[in-house]
Amino acid sequence: MAGTRPDPVDPAPGPVPPPPSASGGPWDTGRAAERARRFRPELQGLRALAVLLVVAYHVWFGRVSGGVDVFFVISGFLITGQLFRAAARGRLRFRPMWARQAARLLPAAFAVLVVCAGAGALLLPEARWQQTLHELFASAVFLENWRLAADSVDYAAQHNTQSVVQHFWSLSIQVQFYVVWPLLVALVALIAGQARERLRGHLLLTLSGLFAASLTFSVALTITDQPLAYFHSLTRVWEFALGGLLALTIDAITLSRRSRVVLGWTGVVGLVACGALLRVDAVFPGIAALWPTGAACLVLIAGTTGSRAGADRLLASRPARYLGDLSYALYLWHWPVLILVLAVRDQEEVGLGGGLLVVALSVLLAVLTHHLVEEPIRRAPLTDRVRWRGAAAGLAVVLLAGGVWQVEAAQRATETAAAGDPDHPGAMAVHSGSIADVDPSVELIPPMVTAPDDFYQFTGWTCGPMTHYPTAEACTSPRPDAAVPPAKRIVVVGDSHSQQYTAALAPVAQRNNWELVDVLKGACPFSTASEVDPANLDCLNWNAAVLDEIADLRPDAVFTLASRDVRAGLTEVTPPGFVAAWQRMNELGIPVIAVRDNPRFDPGVSPPDCLQQRGRGAAECGLPRADVYGPIPPYQLAPDVPPNVTFLDFSDHLCDVALCPAEIGNVLVYMDFNHVSATYMTSLAPVMEERLHQAMGW
Repeated sequence: MAGTRPDPVDPAPGPVPPPPSASGGPWDTGRAAERARRFRPELQGLRALAVLLVVAYHVWFGRVSGGVDVFFVISGFLITGQLFRAAARGRLRFRPMWARQAARLLPAAFAVLVVCAGAGALLLPEARWQQTLHELFASAVFLENWRLAADSVDYAAQHNTQSVVQHFWSLSIQVQFYVVWPLLVALVALIAGQARERLRGHLLLTLSGLFAASLTFSVALTITDQPLAYFHSLTRVWEFALGGLLALTIDAITLSRRSRVVLGWTGVVGLVACGALLRVDAVFPGIAALWPTGAACLVLIAGTTGSRAGADRLLASRPARYLGDLSYALYLWHWPVLILVLAVRDQEEVGLGGGLLVVALSVLLAVLTHHLVEEPIRRAPLTDRVRWRGAAAGLAVVLLAGGVWQVEAAQRATETAAAGDPDHPGAMAVHSGSIADVDPSVELIPPMVTAPDDFYQFTGWTCGPMTHYPTAEACTSPRPDAAVPPAKRIVVVGDSHSQQYTAALAPVAQRNNWELVDVLKGACPFSTASEVDPANLDCLNWNAAVLDEIADLRPDAVFTLASRDVRAGLTEVTPPGFVAAWQRMNELGIPVIAVRDNPRFDPGVSPPDCLQQRGRGAAECGLPRADVYGPIPPYQLAPDVPPNVTFLDFSDHLCDVALCPAEIGNVLVYMDFNHVSATYMTSLAPVMEERLHQAMGW
């Protein structure tokens, strides 16, 4: 999919604020002469350029352009200037400010959300419904950025597919800014008084402090947790503050016409080049975000040059200004149109022709929204009370549309069968050789709508901090008779691919009075190295602590992975770090049960989506076995494997001789592109029990 990123999802760019009126916005209540003097026609062209880059980079290049940062700077520049002038005249009134801004932002946003709810229910695969609904509700109350921030630190949610409303994360940040910024300026004005230059000085000092603190926090968090930093509101404050600082000082900047022409074109070229030269989605919003924000500032400083060679001549042209008028609506529409086209076509990229279709449809919708929604409301002589009631009504319509969709999703999520029943044998159909006898007309389980959440959860388990790594948890399974000591204690250790096998182990443990202790961390297989990301010191430290944790627990066995990289185009391997960890267990006299990893699809591929779109039994929804599994497992060829290791290989229950299908025995095998569903793993429990008894003699 265009813009796909491994985790969690590739962030969409931010919203373009609606164009200011000739008065400069709802806060500017000055004289007509001052309004005319402060009108900046090139700003509309800057918006137009930014939104063109946003759309083009999303649709055709699968990249992020940095446009969101430009929009934040423009917002800070305009709003700070308007608030400063209003505060200096003693005319800051919060309710009218917010009511006018709500009338500008919310109607188009709510219209897009309602259409997204309807189109999503009709066109999106059911497996994407719940995630989209969660984000739809978050977007309606302008908390989408925090929803995505929470998902970025939730390993189970990091592989979520991009939703049709994901781009509302930046609109959420802007709305939060519009709420907080007037309060901040009012507080500074209260301290400084109405003396214009005293107020300016206090604001400069305040915004300078915010700029430094937010930029420092942004750089630090981007280094340690870039996905979280991308969506965090506080990592973006410095961009608004930068625009505000420029608004307070731009009148004091005096440059020659030639210098301003050079600055204007430098800013335009720098903005165009940013997305092409930087991986914005991977390095922002840290120090690299100074590039597009700096480019925007150069254009603002250049202003109106009056030169035929100036960039402002292009930016202030009638087509550019009209596109600037459309920019907010175009931003709102282009992303859902792109995602829905990709979903309907079951593609990851739209290509040139498909991209032109996306752009044309987005522009058409933007024109209709601008002239039929934005302009009529903007021009109507509405009272503040009517504006607030309109905003409340719009929100109610969005929530109603989402609620109807949620009810439909809940009805389809009702499970009427469990793995292992005669109609849904799952893995047992392979084990018993009766796969040809399975009735393909029976509905699959889990239902498509709940498939993305079908991962083993530790409901009823006792979880607490690890002794040697208190920031991570260890979870202990319940037993039918807690008064009797467990017959065996097994530690399940590693990443989510170890965790998924808990669904097969838990029923076995219940029947045999075994105790399972799960010690897990996403993307950290049990090893003496950090296998997924060698630079991840946290994973390395966690693995070192796990070795000590297991030494204290003294289990009867450790259950973990035997291999990884089971993906087309990669070679399945047993890393030396795996073997080194097994050797440590051997030194402690602890047996190791190592299970061969399951096949993985390419990121962005959803087997449940494929089955729904292409039909039950579609071979293209699976993987050719020869592409992922070699004839000999890599651990059989690995040197120095200690004698305490017993290997389990369930590849024949995930694949036949030719294909690793997406469904077996009327059960979905995969919940996403690389994890086996808990339902299918549960159907594997009898096979797991048989293999463990044979291998371990228990």
